[in-house]
Amino acid sequence: MEDKQTPLQLPPPKDGTPDCQPYATLTDGTLRSRLSPAASSHAEPDTVEASSNNSPQPVTLKVEIDDGSTNNEKLTETVTFPHLSNDAPTSPKQPAYHAHSDGEDEERATAKSFPRSTSPASAAQRNRGAVYQKVGEEGVCQMHRFSLYETASRYYLVGGDVVDRKFRILKIDRTADSGDLSIAEDDIVYTKKEMNQLLNTVDDGNRASGGLKLKCSTWGLLGFIRFTGAYYMLVITKRSQVAMIGGHYLYQVDGTELVSLTMSSSSRFKVDRDAEEARFIGILSNLDLSRSFYFSYSYDITRTLQHNIVRERQAMRQGNADSSLKHRNSMFVWNHHLLSPASEALKNTYDWCLPMVHGFVDQATLSVYGRTIHITIIARRSRFFAGARFLKRGANDLGYVANDVETEQIVSEMLTTSFHAPGPELFCNPNYTSYVQHRGSIPLYWTQDNTGVSPKPDIELNLVDPFYGAAALHFDNLFERYGAPIFVLNLVKSRERTPRESILLREYGNAISYLNQFLPTDKKIHYKAWDMSRASKSRDQDVIGTLESTAEDVMTRTGFFRNGTYESGELSMQNGVARTNCIDCLDRTNAAQFVIGKRALGHQLHALGIISDTSIDYDTDAVNLFTHMYHDHGDTIAIQYGGSHLVNTMETYRKINQWTSHSRDMVESFKRYYNNSFLDKQRQEAYNLFLGNYIFVQGQPMLWDLSTDYYLHHTDPRSWSGSRRKNYIQWFTPEHLDGPAMPEDTKPQGYLSGKSLGFFDEYWFEYYRPLALSSFQKMFSYKMNSTLRVRDGHEHASPDKGQQRKGVTITDTGEEISEDQKTQPAYSVPQSKRALPSWLQSQLGEQPPPQHSILKSSHAKSKDGSSQVEAAKEKKALKDKSAVTQWTLDQFVTNSLNPSVADTEAHEYQRYISHPLNLPLVVTADMPPNPKLEFLGYVNSISADAVNSMHSTDDDLADYAEFLDIGEDPLTVTEADTAKKRYKAYRQWVKGKSLFKQRVDP
Repeated sequence: MEDKQTPLQLPPPKDGTPDCQPYATLTDGTLRSRLSPAASSHAEPDTVEASSNNSPQPVTLKVEIDDGSTNNEKLTETVTFPHLSNDAPTSPKQPAYHAHSDGEDEERATAKSFPRSTSPASAAQRNRGAVYQKVGEEGVCQMHRFSLYETASRYYLVGGDVVDRKFRILKIDRTADSGDLSIAEDDIVYTKKEMNQLLNTVDDGNRASGGLKLKCSTWGLLGFIRFTGAYYMLVITKRSQVAMIGGHYLYQVDGTELVSLTMSSSSRFKVDRDAEEARFIGILSNLDLSRSFYFSYSYDITRTLQHNIVRERQAMRQGNADSSLKHRNSMFVWNHHLLSPASEALKNTYDWCLPMVHGFVDQATLSVYGRTIHITIIARRSRFFAGARFLKRGANDLGYVANDVETEQIVSEMLTTSFHAPGPELFCNPNYTSYVQHRGSIPLYWTQDNTGVSPKPDIELNLVDPFYGAAALHFDNLFERYGAPIFVLNLVKSRERTPRESILLREYGNAISYLNQFLPTDKKIHYKAWDMSRASKSRDQDVIGTLESTAEDVMTRTGFFRNGTYESGELSMQNGVARTNCIDCLDRTNAAQFVIGKRALGHQLHALGIISDTSIDYDTDAVNLFTHMYHDHGDTIAIQYGGSHLVNTMETYRKINQWTSHSRDMVESFKRYYNNSFLDKQRQEAYNLFLGNYIFVQGQPMLWDLSTDYYLHHTDPRSWSGSRRKNYIQWFTPEHLDGPAMPEDTKPQGYLSGKSLGFFDEYWFEYYRPLALSSFQKMFSYKMNSTLRVRDGHEHASPDKGQQRKGVTITDTGEEISEDQKTQPAYSVPQSKRALPSWLQSQLGEQPPPQHSILKSSHAKSKDGSSQVEAAKEKKALKDKSAVTQWTLDQFVTNSLNPSVADTEAHEYQRYISHPLNLPLVVTADMPPNPKLEFLGYVNSISADAVNSMHSTDDDLADYAEFLDIGEDPLTVTEADTAKKRYKAYRQWVKGKSLFKQRVDP
């Protein structure tokens, strides 16, 4: 819609048709024309310019927008409609009020700004008596998109709900003193018309200083941060959908922008003039917020599905209308430091700011005979004691461990989308199941000094605590989060030439033994230590089999969560958790967690009635898809902590595809060593600055001047030295051992009784998007990874989880470069779609993507334009025999997994099997009536001597009779049988001679 387009008046009808209002009303997003057919035929613009091809001209009409306001006034705007014609469409420009069709997603990556339009000033005066809706009343939706406007002295942040019906505004002062944050929150909920009038009023009041201008459009506000002077505002500029749970979308942050809250002209603070401020901004830029950061508007991504369901049902039982989204788990909120200034200045912090988690999110579809199953993996990384590999080891004095990651797998059958069961029974859908695992460093005081050149530095126990205080605090926190029992799977090495990991093995075992002696019998920590690295290198140990038995033991002790009611008997709770660790909590830990997750997947599918047993075989569609998801999960966690992908994958421990995995493991080991030696310090500084571990104070050392960040991650001894210490015997909290309990009554009580479903859950507007035009090809649920796409032969694609990497293409010097390749840069950015995994390519019959190599492609042509056969012959002359052998092995594996028979081979085989059936039976010595020329030639070529020699002699008949004479026990060789010809080889074997002749070259 054009903002300042003058409405054109239409002439009265000429045929005596009763006059009607020649405009359309846009009500609830639906365009309804009020023009009668006769009036529509006379609706013409005032001025029509004749075109050269006499094509019909568009018609401009007045449009009134009914945006749900309480008064009867409507906002008048103009819309240009194309004239109806019988001609073929010529792909005109799409009007602004139509649903966009660009891109491949249902929503754009960048947010759309608030549609402002000018209106008479008298309209704002007549609207003074309107009844405004307040925040907290029924019907107020969560804001999903924001527009940031600026004047010379303020920022105005306008937020709108998912259907663009209700809006709110936030004022941020730009003239405040350095270090102060002045924010004014408006509690009034505006309609689109009212918000438009408010912005026009602000624009009119600031005409002298430049008016109101649009700064940017954002998807959310992450918070406020300051370094040495004024505050900055961090906003989300790009996003992408990565998962859908219960009708609520989970998004990945693809782009952010840091907006300064100071005035560019009169501020005393200048970024380009302050070297310290610029250096802080440079350190923060080392943290890539566009990789592996996730958020959601209406689903608490910081907590597990079981916790969210229990909390919602407890709130309904207590009649508590307080939103559950306000009670986030701060342990996984990575922008907690940025939210602190907002929480002090705003009454409703989470209405404007979005909590953000760091980790991994992926979702795929499993199709089983028409039943759609969604498998979702969510990994949440703790912000406490977070950092790089060698810089953060063990635990701090508060019990938080390094590389603390909570992994949840949600398996749901999509018969219904929401968390609610028919009835409706709120938050009782039995088609949702989940299972949670935990990984984390060994909770002891230990470090590794990587200042040297050794890729495996020595392990040092810095503090020997006889009461194991750090481990006690850590396991008490696990009891609080997951309940009891806790199954600890320790995978560190037990036997080494130089003791490194084995030092921690003994100390960790002593800590578990000490803590267990004070726990109740049924709540003790189950500890299992197993040298997985040694077992994988041994030929007489089955790594996968041992992990499978351990996984079944874990599932028996902890169980898994399935939603439902007590009356139906479908409800089950997970009490306890499996805690897995190795020395880095990366390679071995990910393989063990995969096997436990695979066993849990079998139990979840069995509970949903998909399979009859609780186990799933390897190399099936479900396990291959799950393996691919867990491999991406392990790679992402490894990059965040270690700086490289997984070194040892499931293929390594299953001992498959070792030809290619060995070279890959060596490359990843070198990348991890390089990152740990040269880049981890910069990454650690970015973590400390973003998480608020370091806060600038005048007179204190700068972040880059600190020799160690030990004091940033441990508490000040003066803060707790005077307080009473915790009991060394009762180190745990007894209430935490019971675990979560699901309320039996699922009906809302008190104030909540009688409320509609939309009051509790607004999934309908977020997922089904009423009043919006959608297409299946662009919806996330139809584009996610799926085994159904494999069977149908569709392309398997999903959004790229990480940032696009630059790739270098190595070409052979003897190969010509095409014109297209000449125009391309040396560094090419790959497509955003993730390639098919090898197991999916083999099932689809597709060739894997070409690998960049110094070898020419088998489909390339030579310089003189020769054929592919000649190009293949040139390969044989290459000196790199190992590369040729590797290529041959790959082709052999591909052909073995995808057997095929050519048409010529099929025809030859058909002739082979049909030939004996076409031979005539010889029953007489006479010549056949119509002999073939080949038969006559063969008969005439036989001489008489040859025919005479064909007669059998007496010796031949005796030998033949001997072969026909078979004893009662033909398998037993007697003494009389040794002289027979048939036992000649047996006699040689008895004498000790070889059965095969070996030729020895001179």
